[in-house]
Amino acid sequence: MDTSLFEPSKIVRVMSVAIFSRFACFQDLWDKIESWEGGVEGFTTGYRYYGPQFCVDGSVVWREWAPGAHSLHLQGDFNGWNPKSHPFRKLEYGKWELYIPGNEDESCPIKHLSRVQLIVNEHLYRVSPWASYVKPYEGFTYQQFVYKPEQPYQFKHRKVKRPSSLRIYECHVGIATNEGRVGTYLEFKDNVLPRIKDLGYNAIQLMAIMEHAYYASFGYQVTSFFAASSRYGTPCELKQLIDRAHELGIYVLLDVVHSHASKNTLDGLNEFDGTNSCYFHDGARGTHSLWDSRLFNYSETEVLRFLLSNLRWYQEEYQFDGFRFDGVTSMLYHSRGIGEGFSGNYDEYYGLNVDTEALVYLMVANELIHSIDSQAITIAEDVSGMPASGRPVREGGTGFDYRLGMAIPDMWIKLLKEERDEDWKMGHIVHTLTNRRWMEGTVAYAESHDQALVGDKTIAFWLMDAAMYTHMSTLSDPNPVIERGLALHCMIRLITNALGGEAYLNFMGNEFGHPEWLDFPRAGNNSSYHYARRQWHLVDDQLLKYKYLNEFDKDMHALENKYGWLASNPAYVSCKHEGDKVIAFERAGLLFVFNFHPNQSFTDYRVGVDVPGKYQAVLCSDSKKYGGFGRVEPDGEYHFTQNMPWNDRKDSVQVIDTKQ
Repeated sequence: MDTSLFEPSKIVRVMSVAIFSRFACFQDLWDKIESWEGGVEGFTTGYRYYGPQFCVDGSVVWREWAPGAHSLHLQGDFNGWNPKSHPFRKLEYGKWELYIPGNEDESCPIKHLSRVQLIVNEHLYRVSPWASYVKPYEGFTYQQFVYKPEQPYQFKHRKVKRPSSLRIYECHVGIATNEGRVGTYLEFKDNVLPRIKDLGYNAIQLMAIMEHAYYASFGYQVTSFFAASSRYGTPCELKQLIDRAHELGIYVLLDVVHSHASKNTLDGLNEFDGTNSCYFHDGARGTHSLWDSRLFNYSETEVLRFLLSNLRWYQEEYQFDGFRFDGVTSMLYHSRGIGEGFSGNYDEYYGLNVDTEALVYLMVANELIHSIDSQAITIAEDVSGMPASGRPVREGGTGFDYRLGMAIPDMWIKLLKEERDEDWKMGHIVHTLTNRRWMEGTVAYAESHDQALVGDKTIAFWLMDAAMYTHMSTLSDPNPVIERGLALHCMIRLITNALGGEAYLNFMGNEFGHPEWLDFPRAGNNSSYHYARRQWHLVDDQLLKYKYLNEFDKDMHALENKYGWLASNPAYVSCKHEGDKVIAFERAGLLFVFNFHPNQSFTDYRVGVDVPGKYQAVLCSDSKKYGGFGRVEPDGEYHFTQNMPWNDRKDSVQVIDTKQ
C-alpha cells in the first residue's frame, strides 16, 4: 500500500479532483438535458408524452420506448381484445406510437377502469412502464387498467413546510390494521394518522407505495413505478391520505426505489422490449446477485427520462413532500457494496469501484427534486458513508439532505444479542452515536422495519422476550425482566434521538414495544397475515404496560419540539464513565444524564455543566408515568456550580433544563 496516500495534503488533492470530476459530469449531463427540446421540465415530464395521452377530441395517442422490439400492438376492452387491430408505428430512437381516434361524439374509446395490454413482437404480453394503475387479474399477474375518473380528487391543503427538526414515523399502509388482512389508504388516513399526530411525529415515510406484485417484498421489488399500489385502494384514495396528512401538518416522504427493479416480465419492466437490456444493463452488471433483481442503466437517455419523470410524478401528481432513496449503497459502487467493509479509507470512495453513472444520476435527481420544491427533503439509505453525500450538488456533493445512521441500530441489536449489561462500553456507544460528518445531516434510529422483519426481533422483544406474554399487565406481579426492558427501551430511544443525529426515525408500532416480529403472507408461513399487522389494541389497553413506552415516546417528542435539539449543533459529551456506566452530554441547553449500570444507583454524582445555576428535571425514565419506580420525578430542582450533584437509580435517564 502506498502510505503517502494518507498524507493530509494528498488526501485533499485526491478528494478535490474527484469531487470536481463528479461535479463536471453532473454539469455536463444537466446542461445536455437543458439543451434538449423542452429543457429539464420537458425531459422530466415523460408521463405527458409516453403511455396513453388523452386528447380533448376523445382521441388517444399512446407512445412507448422499446428499442429492441420488432412490433408493438395494443389490445384491450376497447377493441374486444383483438391482438392485431391496433399496431404501433415505429419512430426514431426506439420509440413507438399509436393513434386511436375518438368516437363520433368525441368520447374516448378507452374508458375509465378498462383493461389494456401491450403485445411485443406478437407474443410477449407486457404492461406499459408508464401505467398509473395496475392490479391482479385472473390470478396473481398484474395487468394495466386505465385510470381516468371523471372527477379526480382535488387537493385541499398545501404541502407542509420542511421541518427544522425532522421526526419520522416509518409506516406501511397494508400492515397498519389490527386484523390479519391488507389495510387501506382510507383506514390509514382515518385511524393511524391521528395516532402519529398525537405522538408528536411531524413526518411520515410511506413504504411500499410503488406497485409491487409480491407483497412480501415489503415494496422493494417494484414492478410498476408510476402506479401507486392498488392493494390498498385507488390513486384518489392515496391522495386523500396525503391531503389529510398535510391538513394535520405532517410532512410526507415516499420510500422510492430507483436502485433496482423486479425481474418480473409479464407485469414488470424486465425484458420489456423482448431483450435483456432496454431499461437495464445487459450481462452481469444488470443483475443484483443478492437481491435477484435488475439494475438500471443510468447512462441511457430514456432510462434517465423514466426515473427523473418518476420523481416529478410523485411530487406533482401525489404531492409527496420528499423522498427516502432505498439501496443507495448498491447504486454507488460496482461491487453493489457486497463484501465491502467501508473502513473510511478515502480510496473506497474515490476509486474505480465507484459507479460514476449512478452517482451522477443521484446528483441530477437531487437537483431536480429541490428545484421543483425548495422545501423538499431527500434521505439516502447508504451504509458506506460516502463523503459529501449530505451536501448540496453546488458544493460537489450528492445533494441529499440526510443519510440514515445505519450503524446505530446495528450497534443496539449487537449489544442486546451478544453482551451482558455490565459489559456495555460507554465509549463505544458514544462513538457510534456521534461518528458522523460535520454539516451532513444524519437520521438517527434505534430500529426500523429491518429489525422488525422475521428472522430478527424488535428491541422490545430482545429485551423482554417471553415475559411480554405473561407480565405486561399492570396487575401482574413485578418482573425484573420487564422492569429492565421498559427502562432500557426508553433510554435507548432517547440517547439515540438526542445524541445520534439531526433527525429521528421510528418504525410503526415500535414506539410502544410492539411484540414479536413482522412477516408477510408467503409460502413459508401458509400465507398467514398473523404477523403482518399492528396490534394497536395493546397500547390502547390501559391495563397493559405498553402504554408506558408510548407515553415516554410522546413526551420525548414534545420535549424535542420545545427545545429543538435535532436542529441544534451536535452534543458536547462531558462524561462517559466505563465503571459507573454513566453518559452525560449537553445539547440545545439541556443536560442529558444516562445511568446504564444494571445494579448500581448514585447519590450526589458530580457532572460538569457549561452554565452554572439552578436546573430543573424535565424528563425522567424512572417516572411512574413510564413504568418506573418514581424515585425521581420531573420538576425536581438541582443546583449547579461547576459540577452537578445528581441523584439517580440504576437503568435510568434524566433530562435537565436550565431554570429561567
